[in-house]
Amino acid sequence: MVLLHVKRGDESQFLLEAPGSSELEELTVQVTRIYNGRLKVQRLCSEMEELAEHGVFLPPNMQGLTDDQIEELKLKDEWGEKCVPSGGSVFKKDDVGRRNGQAPNEKMKQVLKKTTEEAKAIISKAELSVIKESEAQLWWAAKELRRTKKLSDYVGKNEKTKIIIKIQQRGQGAPAREPIISSEEQKQLMLYYHRRQEELKKLEENEDDSCWNSPWADNTALKRHFHGVTDIKWRPQ
Repeated sequence: MVLLHVKRGDESQFLLEAPGSSELEELTVQVTRIYNGRLKVQRLCSEMEELAEHGVFLPPNMQGLTDDQIEELKLKDEWGEKCVPSGGSVFKKDDVGRRNGQAPNEKMKQVLKKTTEEAKAIISKAELSVIKESEAQLWWAAKELRRTKKLSDYVGKNEKTKIIIKIQQRGQGAPAREPIISSEEQKQLMLYYHRRQEELKKLEENEDDSCWNSPWADNTALKRHFHGVTDIKWRPQ
């Protein structure tokens, strides 16, 4: 199975395994459905957070109206009567006027919150724009993977290959190529050169002849050592 690392722009999205014999028409549709499905989960998480806080939606003809306007127009929340939170509700008015304010109790609220957090953690890199299956394109190594071909036509028949592919909307052109080195490697490289420059700067600032008075700079030290005349001190008579 070829391991596909799917990206949208520079953002990592998900991993997908597919046989090298996969038809790219089918693979493109599959990648697009997973990509769009992650967006749907993201929107559901957002609505579940609001549901936990302010209950279900009001009917469209009641949204945004004040209590007095609803009473004057004799409108009735039929949805609220059918969608009663399990375990009872706690009234918490929605200042925006989109929801009926019948929020679930604290126990059910925590259940919704935990479920939402788990789902959001899985799709944390999801983008915001949906791509139509018929308009989706897959790119690898600056090449468009033509739908009329197979995956193996591009990556060969090695089923242990791992590649980075990018999903793109038709007409947007080729996505940016992957950097030669990662951002972390680039940071380490810049740090190395910065330290090197600091070392060279210090060497230039300390460039004098005082180092020649050090023992290691004496070019006759070895000769004197073998003649046994080391550590001789002179003093005036």
